[in-house]
Amino acid sequence: MNSNNDFVFGRHAGLDFLKTQDAEKINKVFLQNGVREDFANQVYQLARKKHLIVQNVPKNKLDQLTDNGNHQGLVLAVSSFEYAIFEDLLDKFDAEGKEPFLLMLDSIEDPHNLGSILRTCDATGVDGVIIPQRRASGLTSVVAKTSTGAIDYVPVARVNNLVQTTKLLKKRGYWIFGTAMEGQDYRQWNAQGKTVLVIGNEGKGISPLLLKQMDQTLTIPMIGHVQSLNASVATGVLLYQMFSSRHGGK
Repeated sequence: MNSNNDFVFGRHAGLDFLKTQDAEKINKVFLQNGVREDFANQVYQLARKKHLIVQNVPKNKLDQLTDNGNHQGLVLAVSSFEYAIFEDLLDKFDAEGKEPFLLMLDSIEDPHNLGSILRTCDATGVDGVIIPQRRASGLTSVVAKTSTGAIDYVPVARVNNLVQTTKLLKKRGYWIFGTAMEGQDYRQWNAQGKTVLVIGNEGKGISPLLLKQMDQTLTIPMIGHVQSLNASVATGVLLYQMFSSRHGGK
Protein backbone atom coordinates (compact mmCIF):
# COMPACT_ATOMS: atom_id res chain seq x y z
CA MET A 1 0.00 0.00 0.00
CA ASN A 2 1.33 3.42 -0.85
CA SER A 3 0.92 6.41 1.47
CA ASN A 4 -1.95 7.83 -0.60
CA ASN A 5 -4.23 4.96 0.37
CA ASP A 6 -6.87 5.01 3.04
CA PHE A 7 -9.36 2.28 3.80
CA VAL A 8 -13.12 1.95 3.84
CA PHE A 9 -14.25 -1.21 5.59
CA GLY A 10 -17.40 -2.90 6.78
CA ARG A 11 -20.24 -4.29 4.70
CA HIS A 12 -22.56 -1.27 4.70
CA ALA A 13 -19.84 1.36 4.23
CA GLY A 14 -17.95 -0.74 1.68
CA LEU A 15 -20.97 -1.57 -0.47
CA ASP A 16 -22.16 2.04 -0.34
CA PHE A 17 -18.74 3.27 -1.47
CA LEU A 18 -18.73 0.78 -4.34
CA LYS A 19 -22.20 1.96 -5.40
CA THR A 20 -21.65 5.70 -5.19
CA GLN A 21 -18.00 6.44 -5.98
CA ASP A 22 -16.12 6.56 -9.26
CA ALA A 23 -13.76 3.68 -10.01
CA GLU A 24 -10.81 6.09 -9.97
CA LYS A 25 -11.29 6.54 -6.21
CA ILE A 26 -11.01 2.81 -5.48
CA ASN A 27 -7.53 1.31 -5.69
CA LYS A 28 -8.18 -2.25 -4.51
CA VAL A 29 -11.06 -4.40 -3.30
CA PHE A 30 -10.25 -7.02 -0.66
CA LEU A 31 -12.84 -9.70 0.13
CA GLN A 32 -12.37 -12.25 2.89
CA ASN A 33 -12.24 -15.92 1.91
CA GLY A 34 -15.38 -17.80 2.87
CA VAL A 35 -17.83 -14.92 3.30
CA ARG A 36 -21.50 -15.60 2.61
CA GLU A 37 -22.22 -16.24 -1.06
CA ASP A 38 -24.97 -13.61 -1.36
CA PHE A 39 -22.68 -10.93 0.07
CA ALA A 40 -19.76 -11.99 -2.13
CA ASN A 41 -22.01 -11.84 -5.20
CA GLN A 42 -23.00 -8.28 -4.34
CA VAL A 43 -19.35 -7.26 -4.13
CA TYR A 44 -18.44 -9.00 -7.40
CA GLN A 45 -21.42 -7.47 -9.21
CA LEU A 46 -20.62 -3.92 -8.10
CA ALA A 47 -16.90 -4.34 -8.78
CA ARG A 48 -17.60 -5.75 -12.26
CA LYS A 49 -19.65 -2.68 -13.18
CA LYS A 50 -16.66 -0.47 -12.36
CA HIS A 51 -14.12 -2.86 -13.94
CA LEU A 52 -12.45 -3.48 -10.57
CA ILE A 53 -10.70 -6.71 -9.63
CA VAL A 54 -11.68 -8.34 -6.33
CA GLN A 55 -8.79 -9.88 -4.41
CA ASN A 56 -9.72 -12.77 -2.08
CA VAL A 57 -7.61 -12.77 1.07
CA PRO A 58 -7.60 -14.47 4.50
CA LYS A 59 -9.16 -12.74 7.50
CA ASN A 60 -5.79 -11.95 9.09
CA LYS A 61 -4.85 -9.83 6.06
CA LEU A 62 -7.95 -7.67 6.57
CA ASP A 63 -7.28 -7.51 10.31
CA GLN A 64 -3.83 -6.16 9.50
CA LEU A 65 -5.09 -3.56 7.00
CA THR A 66 -7.75 -2.22 9.39
CA ASP A 67 -5.75 -2.50 12.63
CA ASN A 68 -8.20 -5.15 13.83
CA GLY A 69 -11.22 -3.06 12.95
CA ASN A 70 -14.67 -4.58 12.43
CA HIS A 71 -14.23 -5.05 8.66
CA GLN A 72 -16.94 -7.76 8.29
CA GLY A 73 -15.00 -9.34 5.42
CA LEU A 74 -14.73 -6.32 3.10
CA VAL A 75 -11.99 -3.68 2.81
CA LEU A 76 -11.51 -1.10 0.04
CA ALA A 77 -8.19 0.65 -0.45
CA VAL A 78 -9.27 4.09 -1.61
CA SER A 79 -7.75 7.41 -2.55
CA SER A 80 -7.69 9.99 0.23
CA PHE A 81 -11.10 11.45 1.02
CA GLU A 82 -11.87 14.71 -0.75
CA TYR A 83 -12.87 17.89 1.04
CA ALA A 84 -15.25 20.51 -0.29
CA ILE A 85 -13.78 23.96 -1.00
CA PHE A 86 -15.38 26.24 1.58
CA GLU A 87 -16.02 29.40 -0.46
CA ASP A 88 -17.07 27.36 -3.51
CA LEU A 89 -19.66 25.69 -1.29
CA LEU A 90 -21.04 29.07 -0.16
CA ASP A 91 -21.10 30.34 -3.75
CA LYS A 92 -23.03 27.25 -4.80
CA PHE A 93 -25.66 27.82 -2.10
CA ASP A 94 -26.04 31.47 -3.12
CA ALA A 95 -26.39 30.53 -6.79
CA GLU A 96 -29.16 28.08 -5.85
CA GLY A 97 -30.93 30.72 -3.75
CA LYS A 98 -30.59 28.41 -0.76
CA GLU A 99 -30.65 29.33 2.93
CA PRO A 100 -28.35 26.57 4.14
CA PHE A 101 -27.77 25.07 7.55
CA LEU A 102 -24.09 24.48 8.30
CA LEU A 103 -22.43 22.66 11.19
CA MET A 104 -19.04 23.88 12.46
CA LEU A 105 -17.04 21.49 14.65
CA ASP A 106 -14.45 23.09 16.91
CA SER A 107 -11.70 20.48 17.26
CA ILE A 108 -13.67 17.24 17.49
CA GLU A 109 -10.79 14.81 17.99
CA ASP A 110 -12.49 11.40 18.15
CA PRO A 111 -13.07 10.01 14.63
CA HIS A 112 -15.97 7.91 15.95
CA ASN A 113 -17.68 11.10 17.13
CA LEU A 114 -17.09 12.74 13.75
CA GLY A 115 -18.47 9.72 11.91
CA SER A 116 -21.57 9.59 14.12
CA ILE A 117 -22.11 13.33 13.64
CA LEU A 118 -21.90 12.97 9.84
CA ARG A 119 -24.48 10.21 10.01
CA THR A 120 -26.89 12.49 11.89
CA CYS A 121 -26.08 15.37 9.50
CA ASP A 122 -27.20 13.23 6.57
CA ALA A 123 -30.38 12.20 8.38
CA THR A 124 -31.36 15.80 9.26
CA GLY A 125 -30.41 17.50 6.00
CA VAL A 126 -27.35 19.48 7.08
CA ASP A 127 -25.97 21.21 3.98
CA GLY A 128 -22.30 21.18 4.94
CA VAL A 129 -19.82 20.64 7.76
CA ILE A 130 -16.83 22.84 8.59
CA ILE A 131 -13.81 21.48 10.47
CA PRO A 132 -10.39 22.97 11.30
CA GLN A 133 -7.22 21.70 9.66
CA ARG A 134 -5.34 21.27 12.94
CA ARG A 135 -6.04 19.55 16.26
CA ALA A 136 -9.12 17.74 14.97
CA SER A 137 -10.06 14.50 13.29
CA GLY A 138 -10.12 14.63 9.51
CA LEU A 139 -11.90 12.31 7.10
CA THR A 140 -10.44 8.86 7.71
CA SER A 141 -11.46 5.26 7.23
CA VAL A 142 -12.71 5.13 10.84
CA VAL A 143 -14.90 8.18 10.17
CA ALA A 144 -16.19 6.57 6.97
CA LYS A 145 -16.98 3.32 8.75
CA THR A 146 -18.76 5.02 11.65
CA SER A 147 -20.75 7.27 9.32
CA THR A 148 -22.14 4.16 7.54
CA GLY A 149 -21.86 5.87 4.16
CA ALA A 150 -22.92 9.42 5.15
CA ILE A 151 -19.39 10.62 4.37
CA ASP A 152 -20.31 10.26 0.68
CA TYR A 153 -23.30 12.63 0.93
CA VAL A 154 -22.41 15.41 3.39
CA PRO A 155 -19.86 17.98 2.09
CA VAL A 156 -17.03 18.60 4.57
CA ALA A 157 -14.83 21.69 4.23
CA ARG A 158 -11.56 22.09 6.11
CA VAL A 159 -10.45 25.64 6.98
CA ASN A 160 -7.38 27.21 8.56
CA ASN A 161 -9.07 29.42 11.17
CA LEU A 162 -12.56 29.00 12.58
CA VAL A 163 -12.73 32.55 13.99
CA GLN A 164 -11.93 34.10 10.59
CA THR A 165 -14.38 31.68 8.97
CA THR A 166 -17.23 32.79 11.26
CA LYS A 167 -16.47 36.43 10.44
CA LEU A 168 -16.69 35.63 6.73
CA LEU A 169 -19.96 33.75 7.27
CA LYS A 170 -21.45 36.71 9.13
CA LYS A 171 -20.55 39.02 6.23
CA ARG A 172 -22.44 36.64 3.96
CA GLY A 173 -25.57 36.80 6.09
CA TYR A 174 -25.27 33.76 8.35
CA TRP A 175 -26.36 33.66 12.00
CA ILE A 176 -23.92 31.83 14.29
CA PHE A 177 -25.18 29.75 17.21
CA GLY A 178 -22.98 27.91 19.70
CA THR A 179 -23.37 25.59 22.66
CA ALA A 180 -22.68 26.79 26.21
CA MET A 181 -23.70 25.97 29.79
CA GLU A 182 -25.48 29.33 29.99
CA GLY A 183 -27.69 30.02 27.01
CA GLN A 184 -31.18 29.83 25.55
CA ASP A 185 -33.04 26.55 26.01
CA TYR A 186 -32.43 24.75 22.72
CA ARG A 187 -36.15 23.86 22.51
CA GLN A 188 -36.93 27.52 21.75
CA TRP A 189 -34.27 27.75 19.03
CA ASN A 190 -35.45 29.09 15.68
CA ALA A 191 -32.97 27.62 13.18
CA GLN A 192 -34.50 29.02 10.01
CA GLY A 193 -32.56 31.13 7.53
CA LYS A 194 -28.82 31.01 6.82
CA THR A 195 -27.63 29.35 10.00
CA VAL A 196 -24.43 27.89 11.48
CA LEU A 197 -24.34 25.72 14.60
CA VAL A 198 -20.97 25.47 16.36
CA ILE A 199 -20.19 22.39 18.46
CA GLY A 200 -17.22 22.51 20.81
CA ASN A 201 -14.42 20.09 21.60
CA GLU A 202 -15.35 16.94 23.56
CA GLY A 203 -13.67 18.18 26.76
CA LYS A 204 -13.08 21.93 26.48
CA GLY A 205 -16.15 23.08 24.60
CA ILE A 206 -15.97 26.01 22.18
CA SER A 207 -12.67 27.89 22.37
CA PRO A 208 -12.94 31.36 24.02
CA LEU A 209 -12.09 33.40 20.91
CA LEU A 210 -14.59 31.49 18.80
CA LEU A 211 -17.26 31.73 21.52
CA LYS A 212 -17.05 35.54 21.29
CA GLN A 213 -18.24 35.28 17.68
CA MET A 214 -21.55 33.65 18.59
CA ASP A 215 -24.73 35.61 17.91
CA GLN A 216 -26.47 33.43 20.48
CA THR A 217 -25.67 30.43 22.67
CA LEU A 218 -27.84 27.38 23.29
CA THR A 219 -27.98 24.97 26.18
CA ILE A 220 -29.49 21.51 26.64
CA PRO A 221 -31.23 21.34 30.06
CA MET A 222 -30.38 18.25 32.11
CA ILE A 223 -31.72 16.94 35.41
CA GLY A 224 -29.45 13.92 35.88
CA HIS A 225 -26.32 13.57 37.95
CA VAL A 226 -23.93 13.73 34.97
CA GLN A 227 -24.31 17.23 33.55
CA SER A 228 -22.78 16.60 30.13
CA LEU A 229 -23.45 14.64 26.97
CA ASN A 230 -21.17 12.95 24.46
CA ALA A 231 -20.39 15.41 21.64
CA SER A 232 -22.14 13.35 18.98
CA VAL A 233 -25.22 12.84 21.20
CA ALA A 234 -25.48 16.56 22.00
CA THR A 235 -25.10 17.36 18.31
CA GLY A 236 -27.88 14.92 17.49
CA VAL A 237 -30.26 16.54 19.98
CA LEU A 238 -29.61 20.01 18.53
CA LEU A 239 -29.80 18.87 14.91
CA TYR A 240 -33.23 17.37 15.46
CA GLN A 241 -34.41 20.66 16.98
CA MET A 242 -33.04 22.32 13.82
CA PHE A 243 -34.92 19.78 11.72
CA SER A 244 -38.15 20.47 13.61
CA SER A 245 -37.65 24.24 13.31
CA ARG A 246 -36.92 24.20 9.60
CA HIS A 247 -39.23 21.43 8.43
CA GLY A 248 -42.01 21.32 11.02
CA GLY A 249 -44.59 18.70 10.11
CA LYS A 250 -43.38 18.25 6.53
